[in-house]
Amino acid sequence: MSPIPHAPSYYAASANPSPERPSLMGTVEADVCIVGGGYTGLSAGIALAEAGYTVRLLEQARVGWGASGRNGGQIVHSYSRDIDVIESNFGRSVAEPLGRMMFEGAQIIRDRVATYNIQCDLKDGGIYAAMTKAKIRDLAEQKALWEAWGHKGLTLIDDKRALQKFVNTDRYEGILIDTTGGHFHPLNLALGEAAALEQLGGVIFENSGVTRIDRGPTAVVHTAQGQVRAKFVIVACNAYIGELEPKLAAMSMPCGTQVIATEPLGARAREIIPCDYCVEDNSFLLDYFRLSGDNRLLYGGGVIYGARDPAKVESIIRPKMLKTFPQLKGVAIDYGWTGNFLLTLSRLPEVGKLSDNIYYSQGCSGHGVTFTHLIGRLLGEAIRGDAERFGAFAKLPHYPFPGGRALRVPFTAMGAMWYQMRDRLGI
Repeated sequence: MSPIPHAPSYYAASANPSPERPSLMGTVEADVCIVGGGYTGLSAGIALAEAGYTVRLLEQARVGWGASGRNGGQIVHSYSRDIDVIESNFGRSVAEPLGRMMFEGAQIIRDRVATYNIQCDLKDGGIYAAMTKAKIRDLAEQKALWEAWGHKGLTLIDDKRALQKFVNTDRYEGILIDTTGGHFHPLNLALGEAAALEQLGGVIFENSGVTRIDRGPTAVVHTAQGQVRAKFVIVACNAYIGELEPKLAAMSMPCGTQVIATEPLGARAREIIPCDYCVEDNSFLLDYFRLSGDNRLLYGGGVIYGARDPAKVESIIRPKMLKTFPQLKGVAIDYGWTGNFLLTLSRLPEVGKLSDNIYYSQGCSGHGVTFTHLIGRLLGEAIRGDAERFGAFAKLPHYPFPGGRALRVPFTAMGAMWYQMRDRLGI
């Protein structure tokens, strides 16, 4: 079977050397079998291998082939619905443990990069931007909320001229600077984590899509040409689960987002983002951007519900980029790509067990870079016998989409139109 290549992105074109790993052939034994070679599976695998477990990881394509190797590469704290929304909807007892963990994922990333010497262009600093004065209030509330949970390193700037020293655009009325945010090359992070897992004794099989998982005291995970017999299984497929576990697929919806990479900008790069921080705005359907290690502007945004691949990514994202940076008119776009993330109705992750020894995590809803690293650690804790922190996320309810899978796209799109209208009206 021919290897499935990575998406033709800037990340794939600039990826660090990585071996093509073999497909699974025959039967192997393991303490833990992980299905999915993205951040969730890699993070869990490292945590378990560090604790002495034998880990076998199955990836249907290449390590980091899905969202983990295509995303915006930004370290953003908390969850897709912030901790105040969680407390309002589900109570303080549910929110309290989640609040204590909402900044942990970023530290896990930094620790892994340092411990395993992962070369992924990691840079510190992030910015949340407001396009209207009303949205500045949202930034102020975010700052107060995070500081109430012990977070430090936040600065609010509501003077348009002053903020342009950080991001040189007329589009924003205010920004919230988070010095503990950051950005990196996401595919190189995944490849570095895969190498770390192997360094610890884990084995990764690529081009090894899972066809079914047999339940039992010893679970059996099947591929086209082999199987893994394991004491525990972690299903970590997110938006690329397909029909492997219909129960999980029914509670979520793959959505597409698009990113472009300009030609190298040279000295112009620091003219548009003098601080070299990553940036995202606080609109419902947000734009996000940052500079790469070789001074390209990487700019993303938009959501396509149902994860259809657009015919030309550049035509969707270039107009957004030029609204923010009209001074880049005429700059060449060298790469444009799309990738899927998994949306849940609550916009909160779905975490739990399919049986006594089969765990899952999915549905980061566009906020997955830090959460996937956190939940990987918590999956490791749960399998080692301490499920308290994993259980805190498992308490979050899982909702089916109204109208089922047939109507989830139009209903979700209508909801998004409502929030887009609110953004435009400054509500």
